[in-house]
Amino acid sequence: MGNSAGRADFEWVYTDQPHTQRRKEMLAKYPAIKALMRPDPRLKWTVLALVLAQLLACRLARELPWRWLLFWAYAFGGCVNHSLTLAIHDISHNAAFGSGRAAHNRWLAVFANLPVGLPYAASFKKYHVDHHRYLGGDGLDVDVPTRLEGRLFCTPARKLLWLALQPLFYSLRPLCVHPKALTRMEVLNALVQLAADAALFALWGLKPVAYLLASSLLGLGLHPISGHFVAEHYMFLKGHETYSYYGPLNWITFNVGYHVEHHDFPSIPGCNLPQVRKIAPEYYDHLPQHHSWVKVLWDFVFEDSLGPYARVKRVCKLAEDGL
Repeated sequence: MGNSAGRADFEWVYTDQPHTQRRKEMLAKYPAIKALMRPDPRLKWTVLALVLAQLLACRLARELPWRWLLFWAYAFGGCVNHSLTLAIHDISHNAAFGSGRAAHNRWLAVFANLPVGLPYAASFKKYHVDHHRYLGGDGLDVDVPTRLEGRLFCTPARKLLWLALQPLFYSLRPLCVHPKALTRMEVLNALVQLAADAALFALWGLKPVAYLLASSLLGLGLHPISGHFVAEHYMFLKGHETYSYYGPLNWITFNVGYHVEHHDFPSIPGCNLPQVRKIAPEYYDHLPQHHSWVKVLWDFVFEDSLGPYARVKRVCKLAEDGL
């Protein structure tokens, strides 16, 4: 049957990412945007509330039959844990305490990581910097699928499986595409996470631990909120590599849908991204945008032109510094 997704390779371009130039233009035209580059004072309290909500859910999960545990892991825990991963995303940009208190941000990310069940916050930060600096960069941006993914997951059934296994691919892809040395913070992240998991198991047994892991695997897999993984950078329209979504799911995802705005100004926390669009609507209102993350997933599975290969790639020159 061949590659039914209609693509045999990525969309290779030989231009710089558009966000750098737009950022320069907008800052020159609208200096008020700089005032939005400040920490979000509510972020740490939102993270605390979400972590406590999952702790309460863990206590309730002790008494649930397995089928109901999995149901609530998808319907409730998946939303909370996915929201926490997006809080970690915001924190990786020092959105909670500012760049002057980097250690505070790192440890808040480790705390937000606890209900996810597996350590990843420190590793995410290490690679996410490259996603912004080298957007679509061959061998540098680990957000872009591998060629193997592009070749294998090219039919509707296979693309559906690929979406369900997103947590697995996002975890393993960096090790294959751009392996980096283990950092001290990653070790500490892992030790704290394992200690928390062990304490939860010792206190309340297996079901709460299973509930948290299921929340992460289901909530980051084939789940409505996971539409943002595809919506952000998959090429739904030729010539456009980043897309925004302005719908209600932004309320529980730290405005990650404002993704063009986020790549234009990564140092602006999610809570302030709508202000960017209000200040400079002429830079965003004409761009193609998504209106439903569920429709994004549906189109990704059933449209022949979409699949893991539907990404813009470029060859990037490696910057000299490690930031």
